[in-house]
Amino acid sequence: MDQKQIIHRYLSIQRDALLAKLDGLGERDVRWPMTPTGTNLLGLVKHVANVELGYFGEVFDRPSDVPLLWLDDDAEINADMWATADESREEIVALYQQAATQADATIAVLTLDSPGRVPWWPPEREQIMVHVSVEMARHAGHADILRELIDGTAGNKDGNLPDQSAEEWAAYRKRLEETALEVERRTESAV
Repeated sequence: MDQKQIIHRYLSIQRDALLAKLDGLGERDVRWPMTPTGTNLLGLVKHVANVELGYFGEVFDRPSDVPLLWLDDDAEINADMWATADESREEIVALYQQAATQADATIAVLTLDSPGRVPWWPPEREQIMVHVSVEMARHAGHADILRELIDGTAGNKDGNLPDQSAEEWAAYRKRLEETALEVERRTESAV
């Protein structure tokens, strides 16, 4: 495999990992803001669809026919980070899949070092495929944490976490809490 194929493979794995975090959850749970800044699972899916449409579309002069309404001058702040009540999960997932298909077509016809111009980047920063792959992995990691907070589901579908019971995980977490408190006490007593 050449470098482009390797990066594309990892991008595809992260796409699948992010989308899998929606599986089995209701509409409320996929939309529920889990952080003070409103991060939510369906919003992450919508956001990375926007990222791929932009970076593998406009940046390489290969725009899609998808109107990116959240980029309009009158769009609400963070409009790409959440789904409105009028946007269904199915529509957001279809957008995500359309964005991946468009990105894959761009990746197929360009070389890894094909020049693309991101208006807000300095000219020497041109590794767009690497950038998008890293951003996708970052958001898939966010989704891992959000899903665990929602219903306790953690890790990948292929079982990349140790096989422990709920009681064993609780004991592990308790140990970490105790360690954090011990270090806090040591730090405070040293002052």
